[in-house]
Amino acid sequence: MDSIASTARTFYLIRHGETDWNAKRLLQGRRDIALNAQGRLQAARSGLCLRWLLPVSASVDFIASPLSRTRETMQIVRQQLGLAADDYCTDDRLMEIDFGEWEGLGWQQIAERDPLRFRARQADPLNFIPHGGENYPQVFERVGSLLDSLQRDTVLVAHAGVLRSCLALLANVDPHQVPAVEIPQDRVLMIRPDGFAWMHLTTTPDGRD
Repeated sequence: MDSIASTARTFYLIRHGETDWNAKRLLQGRRDIALNAQGRLQAARSGLCLRWLLPVSASVDFIASPLSRTRETMQIVRQQLGLAADDYCTDDRLMEIDFGEWEGLGWQQIAERDPLRFRARQADPLNFIPHGGENYPQVFERVGSLLDSLQRDTVLVAHAGVLRSCLALLANVDPHQVPAVEIPQDRVLMIRPDGFAWMHLTTTPDGRD
């Protein structure tokens, strides 16, 4: 797999905040599940973190997955930046990896209901395709086409599978390691041509952010 051509762009990637399905460790995929209260707090922390990261004179684009959990996260992030909440674009190419018929289930349920295909997925999580779903190379292709089209520094609010794909496409993370990468919900993944870092907001001893 080829990485995206290097340019001077910086990407600020944020995973949506927690949903009730996240809290229950259920596969969401394309299901349109809303943020919960914890997820809204996480989105606000990501927005405050981004406020520290962006240069004062930054001219950046803002793009989110069209699902409600990512759109609400983006709106909260933009509010923390002092920007109009709804002034951003959405792009279907940022939607979560499609888990097909497994959506709404946890891994233990999948192992019990569909043991043969569960073991096949465990053996090759990069290339395995659930019934009605997609695999990571397919996500790489659609996310890569979006990244190639971007001309400026960009804030992207998306999903765990998409952020994993960006690490493979932009930061030379081994694609076979990508499915196991943990993607937090209260941090900003900053990727520049010279490397990447997870950034998060810390709290001072007196309790102020």
